[in-house]
Amino acid sequence: MSEPAAATRESPLGPLSQQPPIGPSVSASSSVTPIPEWLREPADANALHEGVWPASALRDRDGVLEVGGVSATDLAERFGTPLYVLDESEVRAHARRAREAFTAAAARHGVQARVYYAGKAFLSTEVVRWVTDEGLAVDVCTGGELAVALAAGAEPSRIGFHGNNKSVAELEAAVRAGVGSIIVDSRIEIERLAAIVERLDAHQRVLLRVNSGVHAETHAFLATAHEDQKFGFALEDAADAASRVREHARLELVGLHCHIGSQIFASAGFAESAARLVALYASLRDGGDLAVLNLGGGFGIAYTSADEPIPIEELADGIVDAVARECDLRGLPMPDLAFEPGRVIVGQAGVTLYEVGTTKPVRVDDTITRLYVSIDGGMSDNARTALYGAQYSARVASRSSDVAPALVRVVGKHCESGDIVVDAEYLPGDVSIGDLLAVPATGAYCFSLASNYNYAPRPPVVAVCDGTARVIVRGESVDDLLARDAGIAPGVDQERDI
Repeated sequence: MSEPAAATRESPLGPLSQQPPIGPSVSASSSVTPIPEWLREPADANALHEGVWPASALRDRDGVLEVGGVSATDLAERFGTPLYVLDESEVRAHARRAREAFTAAAARHGVQARVYYAGKAFLSTEVVRWVTDEGLAVDVCTGGELAVALAAGAEPSRIGFHGNNKSVAELEAAVRAGVGSIIVDSRIEIERLAAIVERLDAHQRVLLRVNSGVHAETHAFLATAHEDQKFGFALEDAADAASRVREHARLELVGLHCHIGSQIFASAGFAESAARLVALYASLRDGGDLAVLNLGGGFGIAYTSADEPIPIEELADGIVDAVARECDLRGLPMPDLAFEPGRVIVGQAGVTLYEVGTTKPVRVDDTITRLYVSIDGGMSDNARTALYGAQYSARVASRSSDVAPALVRVVGKHCESGDIVVDAEYLPGDVSIGDLLAVPATGAYCFSLASNYNYAPRPPVVAVCDGTARVIVRGESVDDLLARDAGIAPGVDQERDI
């Protein structure tokens, strides 16, 4: 699959065509070559690459991986595998860093910035409490996500509600809860929401979701601001949509929203999108003041040693400065800003543990043999490799080894040839049955996308912090899955040998 063509229009940070391309984490090209160009054989296949693993990750004196002060072997013994592990301190640190970066960048221009945590990356009541403790608001996009945020005690006025097809029930729940803003996505939704607030005798602040036309330098399924997709209003339709919102006395248009994609490494796309959004902002101010521009999220993280994401501080400075320049060029007062990071908050904080079940050497060509390492999870707990051709790293977690590295592919147990978790990696050549395998950077969009494919129970999520571990999301059992099957008589125990 080829990557989307980069836009060539001049941006405030230079031509998009001169920006560095997205890193290899979202390229599917490695599936057709045994050894991807970006993959290098390591001098030490036990080493943990800084920036991919949580800051707390290390190997103890026996070579066993530790995260948050808890060993992988202890975690596997207590909670089983597969197992999602989330480092609480890492999540909190990234949340603080993002908030400080954007608020500082905005303050230099005399405005405020609000940072929303994008709950779709990973949502549980504990994670909501961590990020709100660190000063973040919360972004949700379904009634279920809204319910989790409210159950965690999130302040409703600091919740933003997204979605391209919010139901009447979802919108009503949001209005009744008093959410701070609803990001409207279509003419139908404007009318739907207007009818609800009229019936409830309520008032609702809304933002208009706009497609800036900027194509993020990422996987086609992750780029969300180009015209031919399901989200938001095209630039040429935004003025009409804004007018319609303003015709409803109980709806207050407070700003514009745009999100250009996910797992983006270069800042030029954000700056170009900001320029177009400011132009729209200028044209709409005659109809009433707009207090905020929400520029979304999508900031990339490192999944492999080849990935080099831009530090969040640098991204914040570049995006906010671009908005300031555009406003200055037009003689406009700069609005307050909002951002919605998700992956950069939880991605690096997550590690998934598996147990190796089988290994199988496969001759790829006359010179290369690849070792297939089969684990007890797979695409049901990490769908990103199958969905996006995403790349991941892996390390043996239960020991270290002096054996020379071998080219491996880590695969799951599902009945799919595309059930790949780590497409290409080097592990010690003696990786074998019973070893624990750790895959880093799985905090975002792994638990969220998990399924019961092949009737695999979804794993638990365990939080680690300062040497302690606790379950924050309970895992499923086969009994849980059978309990949902209406064809099983209630109260009848099923004998099974699994």
